[in-house]
Amino acid sequence: MPRARFSVDEVVKLTIEFYRRNYIEGLFLSSGVIRSPDATMSDMVQIARKLRHEEGFRGYIHLKTIPDAAPELIEEAGLLSDRLSINVELPTDAALSTYAPEKNPGQIRRAMADVRQRQEVSKDRSHTGKRPPKFAPAGQSTQVIIGADASTDATVLGQSTRLYSSYGLRRVYYSAFSPIPDSSAKLPLISPPLQREHRLYQADWLLRFYGFSVDEITSVTPDGNLNLDIDPKLAWALAHRGLFPLDVNRASRELLLRVPGFGVKTVSRILTTRRYRHLRYEDIVRMGASMKKAGAFVTAGGWTPGTLTDSVNLRARFAPPPEQMSLF
Repeated sequence: MPRARFSVDEVVKLTIEFYRRNYIEGLFLSSGVIRSPDATMSDMVQIARKLRHEEGFRGYIHLKTIPDAAPELIEEAGLLSDRLSINVELPTDAALSTYAPEKNPGQIRRAMADVRQRQEVSKDRSHTGKRPPKFAPAGQSTQVIIGADASTDATVLGQSTRLYSSYGLRRVYYSAFSPIPDSSAKLPLISPPLQREHRLYQADWLLRFYGFSVDEITSVTPDGNLNLDIDPKLAWALAHRGLFPLDVNRASRELLLRVPGFGVKTVSRILTTRRYRHLRYEDIVRMGASMKKAGAFVTAGGWTPGTLTDSVNLRARFAPPPEQMSLF
């Protein structure tokens, strides 16, 4: 297929003109490999260098680096940018070898480890107390393509957990793969790609900020995939109704974080306020809780869900109504 790309000077000009007009606050720069990894990475570094040193650009720069590029190029990229990305591409090494055999998973992990090491070194002071230049101060992230192979959501989230732990990532991005429709194909897609992507982001948030484990989130369905009709926190709560309803005036922070409709800020407000007075239903509403979801799972002053928690129709209150499928 014919390819097109911007030159170094074109990217610099476009970025700085948009920035000066206040249309953008930063630049996310990515590229396919052109000529060679080093040649492509050199162009990307040159763009960042010109923006920073020649144009005085003080906006945010996120560079998507190429693992096979020379270490000195990645080092300069980290000194010029706020965040670096190195994509693991697919959930497993086996999938990568099948669909992108030209990519080396070991090299990708080594490059991610090198970025983390450089970040750690940049935080250390010298014996004189002087700090070295900042290296990718906003951290590094990665991207995982979902739906291109048969990996379940449990596999995807397990990989993400290991990446967060091993490389200190700030974010894992999930990118839905949508195959080109084939008129001869008779089998439907396993799941709507964008809906699956959305549920994975929700589950990722639960892993990072709500104390859930991968097994807890993915064990509520028999196949290790997230429920597409309802969010993963609600799916977990419906599968563990024996823990509910919780008394908002007594329950621990860990359990309150598992209540559908309660966010981290809401739980913090509950814990702070209940030290001084007994919380009522209207207090929880004012704190930002979504009582449409949470109401079936908590008790408070002036509120009890009664038999709603154990109602056989509880899930139907949250799941989208059935739709008539088109015949044509």
